[in-house]
Amino acid sequence: MNKLYPNANAALADIVRDGQIIAVGGFGLCGIPEALIAALRDSGVQQLTAISNNAGVDGFGLGQLLETRQIKKMISSYVGENKEFERQYLAGELELEFTPQGTLAEKLRAGGAGIPAFFTRTGYGTLVAEGKEVREFGGVPHIMENALVADVSLVKAWKADKAGNLVYRRTARNFNPNVATAGRITVAEAEIIVEIGELDPDEVHTPGIFVHRLVHNPHPEKRIEQRTTRPAR
Repeated sequence: MNKLYPNANAALADIVRDGQIIAVGGFGLCGIPEALIAALRDSGVQQLTAISNNAGVDGFGLGQLLETRQIKKMISSYVGENKEFERQYLAGELELEFTPQGTLAEKLRAGGAGIPAFFTRTGYGTLVAEGKEVREFGGVPHIMENALVADVSLVKAWKADKAGNLVYRRTARNFNPNVATAGRITVAEAEIIVEIGELDPDEVHTPGIFVHRLVHNPHPEKRIEQRTTRPAR
């Protein structure tokens, strides 16, 4: 089955709507689905809840959707690189559900695995635990965290075949596998597209059964959040 669409706008055209929960892969600007985020912006959908480790930077990544006020709520673990995010949050214009990074990854993994909730020690005794069920295991208190399932997941792969089997590259894998499995509909963009049967099954990170649509983006920009260099001598 060929899941390849001509472009990102066509892949999202009939599946994104106002008020949806959208999960987006990536860590900082590493491994983000650049073309799909831009297409989501261009779609004009509003009142989105976005699940992502962070919110990109001003003017790039999910930062683009913050500038256009398309996101009403973020479920994230880090937001420190985006001044517009900070401004909207402090002004009461943006809802925020802060989630410890490992807990966020597990909430997505659990959602993809059909596990409705789990218990973790992380966050107990902090603001993270407010309003959540607490149980003791081995004499240690744990808080219950609900799994996350998205209406639409957007992920970035390095290589894919036309059946949607995905291969990620190095640290760009990050949250992408968990985001891919947690989506009711998952759309992936990949730099390299090959024919079905060309991928070694042992190198596939996300099986095509989890991917519904595919977009070719051979030349992503791949911006760097902060470039640190050694002083010239």
